[in-house]
Amino acid sequence: MAVCDVVNTSAEKVGDIELTDGLFAVEVQPGILHEVVCMQRANRRRGTASTKTRGEVRGGGAKPWRQKGTGRARAGSKNSPIWRGGGTAFGPKPRDYSYKLPKKVRRLALRMALSARYSEGNLVILDEFKMSEIKTRDFIRVMDTFEFDRCLVVTAAENKTVSLSARNAVGYKVLPTAGLNVYDILKYPKLMLEQSTLAQLEERLMV
Repeated sequence: MAVCDVVNTSAEKVGDIELTDGLFAVEVQPGILHEVVCMQRANRRRGTASTKTRGEVRGGGAKPWRQKGTGRARAGSKNSPIWRGGGTAFGPKPRDYSYKLPKKVRRLALRMALSARYSEGNLVILDEFKMSEIKTRDFIRVMDTFEFDRCLVVTAAENKTVSLSARNAVGYKVLPTAGLNVYDILKYPKLMLEQSTLAQLEERLMV
C-alpha cells in the first residue's frame, strides 16, 4: 500500500494515510475510460430535437397543379420535403440516447481514474474541508493555497457551505462521494478528497 500525506486547508501536513492498491494502483486502460465517458455523455443528452415530417406540416391537402400538360414536374403536395416550407425528410425526432455498461466495468473505470490522478501526483487528501460561512472568496483562497486553478473536490457527505461557495468559482466543482464519476475526475486535472471519503470509496468500489 502507498502512503499519502494528509493535509489541512492551509496545505500543512497533519498525518499520513495508507491508500488501498485496489483503488489507487490499478493499471489504467484508456479504452475502458473512453467507453464509460461516452456512456455518461450519452446519458446526459436531452434528446428533445424534433422536426416535422411532410405528414405533420400544416396544409398540403390540394394538388398544386394538374398532373400533365403544364410543362412542370409532377407535384402531389406542397408539403413535399423538396419544397420550401415542406416537411423534413429523415429529420431528428425525440429519442432516448442513454444506455448502460456493466456495473463491473463502471466500477473498474472509476478505480482507474482515481489511480491515474494518484500516479500523476494530482491527488490531495484533505483531513476535512470546513467553512464557517458561504464565501466564494474563502473557497478561492484555499484553492490558491494549493495553487489549483481547476480542481474537483469530493466531500464525504453533501456539504452545502462548500458547494455553494464554489458555485460561482470558475474551474471548480464540489461533489459528495455518492456523486463521484469518471467524467468529472478526468475533466478536472486536480482531485481533492476528504479523508473520510476513502472508506466510502472502498465500500462502494471494492466489491
